[in-house]
Amino acid sequence: MSVNTFGRVLKFTTWGESHGPALGVVLDGCPPGLKLDENTIQPFLDARKPGTSIFTTQRREADEVKILSGTFEGQTTGTPISMMIENTDQRSKDYGEIAKAYRPGHADYAYDAKYGIRDYRGGGRSSARETAARVAAGAVARLIIPEVTILAYVSEIGGDAVDPANFDAGQISQNPFWCPDRAAAKRWEKLVDGARKDGSSLGAVVECVATGVPAGWGAPIYGKLDADLAAGMMSINAVKGVEIGEGMNAARLRGEENADEMRPGEEGNPEFLANHAGGIAGGISTGQPVVCRVAFKPTSSILIKRQSINSDGEAVDIQTKGRHDPCVGIRGTPVVEAMMALVLADHKMLHRAQVG
Repeated sequence: MSVNTFGRVLKFTTWGESHGPALGVVLDGCPPGLKLDENTIQPFLDARKPGTSIFTTQRREADEVKILSGTFEGQTTGTPISMMIENTDQRSKDYGEIAKAYRPGHADYAYDAKYGIRDYRGGGRSSARETAARVAAGAVARLIIPEVTILAYVSEIGGDAVDPANFDAGQISQNPFWCPDRAAAKRWEKLVDGARKDGSSLGAVVECVATGVPAGWGAPIYGKLDADLAAGMMSINAVKGVEIGEGMNAARLRGEENADEMRPGEEGNPEFLANHAGGIAGGISTGQPVVCRVAFKPTSSILIKRQSINSDGEAVDIQTKGRHDPCVGIRGTPVVEAMMALVLADHKMLHRAQVG
C-alpha cells in the first residue's frame, strides 16, 4: 500500500514524478467561499522554484500552477481542489548511467526493494521536486487560518549557525539563504559555493514559527498537534530530524529550567515566562508561538565518486551527474512553511468539528 495522502479533515494527495510531464495535488475538505485563484498560490511557488541563484539547482522551471477544479468565480466551492504544475526542463539523459546503480544516501535501493521497479530519472517520487505540490496546497491552507502568521528561515548550514543576537526578520528576504543573520549569510556564500565547486553538498536546519495559534488546537494522545507536525515535516524528502520547542535540548535541562512558568495575563489568559514547549503541551496548543526545527540532510546526488552496488549486486563506483542543489535545505524553507500551514489548518477544522 502506498500512502500519498496526509491529513484528517483537510486532506491532500500529491501525485507525479520529477521527470514526468507534470506533478500536482488534490486538496479535499477545504471550506467553501474562500477567495482563490492562481495568483494567490504563485508567490509561494516562486519562492520555492529552482534556478533562483547559484546556490540552488540550475534546473529552470517556471512552476506555474493551474487550478483544475474546486473553484467557481474566484471562490472555493467546497469540492476537491485539483492543481497541476507542469515539468518543462527535465534532462532525463543525465540519469542514464545510474539506471541500474544505486546512489548512496538516496532512495534508489529502498524503492527497488519495495516495488521491484524504480524511476531513476531524478528519483521519481523521492525527488525534492514533489514538494512543489505541497507548497501549492499550503498556500490554500493559509486561507483557512488567517489568524496565524507563519515564518520560516534557515538557522544553520553545514554546522554554521546564526547568532540569535543578530536575528533580523527583515533580512530573511534579502539574501538567497532565507537567513535572518546578515553576517551568517555572508559566511554561507563561501561555505555553500565551496561545496558546490567541490561537487559536494551541505545539510541545513530550518526553523519555523507560527504566531497567532489560539489555545486549544490539537488532541490528547493519538491526535497530538506536535505529533502531526513531526509526521508532516518528516514526510518532506531529505528531512532526517524534527524538534518541537526545546527539542533534544529538553533532555539536558532540569525540571525547573524546562517548565514554562505562568503569571496572570490580560483577559484571563496566562502570561508565559518561557516557551520551552514550543507552544504545545499535552498535544494541544497553548496560545504561544508554535516553534518547530527541521533538519535537512546534505543532497545525496553529488559529483564525488562513492562506492555502491548495482541491481545485479556488483560493486560499482558511482558519480551522479545533472543539476542538483548544493544545499537542498535552502529551498526547503517554503516547504516547511507549507506543511506548518497544512497541519494547523487541519487541526483548526478538527477542533471546530469537536467543540464547535
